[in-house]
Amino acid sequence: MSELLQAPDATVSDATVSDADLLARTAAAVREAGAALRERFGEVVPYRTREELMSALAANDDTALGILRPRLTRLRPEAGWVEDELDGGALPSGEWWVVDPAEGNVNHLHALPEWAVTATLVRDNQPVLTVVHLPLTDQTYTALTGAGAHLDGRPLHVSQTADLGLAIVATSQARPDEDEGVVRRVGASITAMLFDALVVRVSVPATLHLLNVAAGRLDAFWQFAGARADLLPGALLVTEAGGRISDAEGRPWTPQSAGFLAAAPGVHAQAVSTLSR
Repeated sequence: MSELLQAPDATVSDATVSDADLLARTAAAVREAGAALRERFGEVVPYRTREELMSALAANDDTALGILRPRLTRLRPEAGWVEDELDGGALPSGEWWVVDPAEGNVNHLHALPEWAVTATLVRDNQPVLTVVHLPLTDQTYTALTGAGAHLDGRPLHVSQTADLGLAIVATSQARPDEDEGVVRRVGASITAMLFDALVVRVSVPATLHLLNVAAGRLDAFWQFAGARADLLPGALLVTEAGGRISDAEGRPWTPQSAGFLAAAPGVHAQAVSTLSR
């Protein structure tokens, strides 16, 4: 579900700031939300039913959204707000905030460290800026269209690997209750990569793998289906770090695509070949 937020009083609006200033202010809001989630982290949260699981996930989301939503709305009061981080497909024209308040939420509940807070501003279906904050390590990844990708201000660059046989690659579960055909395609792609790549990593969330592609630690990441909030932040980071983004067949990727591939230029075509088998 998506909705257009009501604009707050114009006297408190920052709608005229530059994209670079907007990125800095977005990063401050995301870090504040991450600090609130860090306070909730440490013990495994028990649950016995699907309903209890969903309630625990929602409690984390609400904690972060209580900070992010008013702060980001103030920055862009006319922007739309994507309510469900599992939504996919294209957005209407204009500006939209695509936010995952607790990316890797289930890991947070299990006291696992792989989780983050993300916020991406999308303009006419193109990501303009993104912030991904890792509260446990206090690291903040940012990207701004045309200005590069950075980790705490340091430029990021994808790897120079040119042989898939020497590459570390990764994939992720697209979403809970995924279509059976997608699940089988994921399994087949992992098998194919086990033959062709050096190491294959499989875990959630997708965004953390994409951070590693942008930073040159991983050489490729692929996923079938998936949500905007999973892929848009990492897509912008990888692109601005010099990587290539496509669907799994090598065609231009859009949020409507059935597959996603982010890779260092030297292994992109080889990864497409493997995934197309």
